[in-house]
Amino acid sequence: MKSTYISYAETGFFSNLILDYISGKSELKGFYEHAPELSSFAEKIKERKQIAVDRTLLADVLTVQNRALSKNEKVLANIELLRNNNTFTVTTGHQLNLFTGPLYFIYKIISTINLAEKLKQEYPDNNFVPVYWMHCEDHDFAEINHIHLFGKKIEWKEEHHGAAGEISTTSLPAVIGELKTILGENQNAKELIALFSEAYLNHSNLADAMRYQCHQLFGNYGLVILDARDKRLKQTFVQQLKADIFQNTNHKLVSETNSELEKLYYKTQVNPREINCFYLADTKRERIVKTEQGFEVLNTSIIFSKAELEKEIENNPEKFSPNVVLRPLFQEHILPNLAYIGGAGELAYWLQYKRMFNAAAISFPVLVLRNSVMVVEESTNSKIEKLGLSPKEFFAPEEKLVNDFIAANSSADTALTDEQQQMKELFSSIKAKATKVDSTLEASIEAELQKQLKVIEQLESRIVRAEKKKHEIAINQLKTIREKLFPSNSLQERHENITTFYLRYGSGFIQILKDNLHPLDSRFAILQG
Repeated sequence: MKSTYISYAETGFFSNLILDYISGKSELKGFYEHAPELSSFAEKIKERKQIAVDRTLLADVLTVQNRALSKNEKVLANIELLRNNNTFTVTTGHQLNLFTGPLYFIYKIISTINLAEKLKQEYPDNNFVPVYWMHCEDHDFAEINHIHLFGKKIEWKEEHHGAAGEISTTSLPAVIGELKTILGENQNAKELIALFSEAYLNHSNLADAMRYQCHQLFGNYGLVILDARDKRLKQTFVQQLKADIFQNTNHKLVSETNSELEKLYYKTQVNPREINCFYLADTKRERIVKTEQGFEVLNTSIIFSKAELEKEIENNPEKFSPNVVLRPLFQEHILPNLAYIGGAGELAYWLQYKRMFNAAAISFPVLVLRNSVMVVEESTNSKIEKLGLSPKEFFAPEEKLVNDFIAANSSADTALTDEQQQMKELFSSIKAKATKVDSTLEASIEAELQKQLKVIEQLESRIVRAEKKKHEIAINQLKTIREKLFPSNSLQERHENITTFYLRYGSGFIQILKDNLHPLDSRFAILQG
């Protein structure tokens, strides 16, 4: 594939906060510790070596979770390396989306693997393990229960309100059957159906299914997959759970940071709660709130006194589920982590957390924007070339794309800007002469000028419409191509599923991405096949 790159600013799809972060704007430097640059990792490695992590516990948990999948030597070797003080992780996290969800999940994983490999090249005396932290406790089922494919929405209709990892897969055969009908019978389609069938039909819950399919796609690159719901891992986090629930420490610290960001005119991504923790019970994941009598689990009959809740945290920490504020703290507490790979929205909320990390004496990772990609297949690329354009130009809004195309391909100049200026000059001369005779004529002359300018504007619109008519076929092609590259006016990676390109490129699509995406590259990639 041919790869070209444009700046994130040129895409028009990224916030000022993220653009300023990746460009190193000085006003933001107080919200993170290390810039997303290769040279930053020398200091980060040195810092991380001074921070104790229960490596034995981590490796033991990971061994149990990953051993049942296969005998993949690279994965198991990476887990064993985590027992050593010179081994560090590079981590990304994501929800348990159906059939891996939007393409950007794949790009997250590739970015993580590539950064771990790059760090090994740069710092060969250390080892670096790519980790996918499964968000098994998230419970917004509507966000994960569907994919978009060839203009259709394939949806898993299931009622569920608890932790996502516990969702039963027993109702998925019909969804896989629908997918099979759409994909057809070519070899790549059969491979995908076999992968998804094994993942969802031979594993009883969504967490196990997601672990299996990610292991099959990325295990050969040494990706280690972590489900952090293990009681022993949460036991190490008890003091932080208590601080959040009883002292509301994180609410105060993140709120202070939010105020600072807002003073700099940045929009904050997350608003902390006084208690940033859910309680898991009876297939439910519900918020804990403080009441006059003690503490209550919303939408249940569960009530705790302070002493009872403190005892419950100590005895059953696995029942306490961190939210989007507390989860990053838990992650960095149990992993010997150097960097977090995330999308623009994720990095935006991580930038709200440095003060919270400092107060907890937990290492704040290097924040790395995952690679972003637009894949332009050969047939689409051919159409773009015939129109005399490049994929980069399709990042413009549709109206601008069409108008620029007309302007570049028009047989005549459709703009009447010069004529408008001439009209203004003519009326200026008339006004100068008339007001010498009667100054009250100025208002009526100005009104007449505006009428004539309006007439010229209307004539220009008619000329443009006529020109568009001449280019109607090309304009329709432009709109069709743009909708394909930017479905529903969003980035392709946020809408399309890996299935779209796996059908064309097979399992080699993963390697194509790996070869063309570069860690710490602050540019948007366009891959033309």
